[in-house]
Amino acid sequence: MSYAIVYSSPTGNTAMLAQAIREALPSEACRYFGGPDDQALSAERIYVGFWTDKGTCDEQTARFLERLTDQQVFLFGTAGFGGAAAYFDQILGRVKEKLGPAVQVVGTYMCQGKMPPAVRRRYEAMEDSPRRTAMLENFDRAVSHPDEQDLAQLRAALPE
Repeated sequence: MSYAIVYSSPTGNTAMLAQAIREALPSEACRYFGGPDDQALSAERIYVGFWTDKGTCDEQTARFLERLTDQQVFLFGTAGFGGAAAYFDQILGRVKEKLGPAVQVVGTYMCQGKMPPAVRRRYEAMEDSPRRTAMLENFDRAVSHPDEQDLAQLRAALPE
């Protein structure tokens, strides 16, 4: 089965996941690897990676997903806030809404990803509160992600 790996990754987090998928799959079947591009549309299965923006995928990925017709899709992504499967499921649900009715989702995977230092500075500038403390703690937990455990879980989630 031919495949393409399409991803958007301004911080490099989702790119790490895309590279792990690329290394796990047979290279001879790969039709495309890179940012959202119509070249990927010829593949039978498309692995689509995104970063989380306001609770859903980024706009570039959203526009690409809307162009899919009848391919199989594996969605993968990263979010600065993580640790809760329910949160990831909500994000994935919103992303799936961008797919046409003939697109078949064959799997999903999400994990936490590190955020830029500017985000921590923004949190530090907030008024002291339990919310601020929780946001700073989450930022610090995210610094090491995606880690090797995240990549192993991604490989295990890949469809046959």
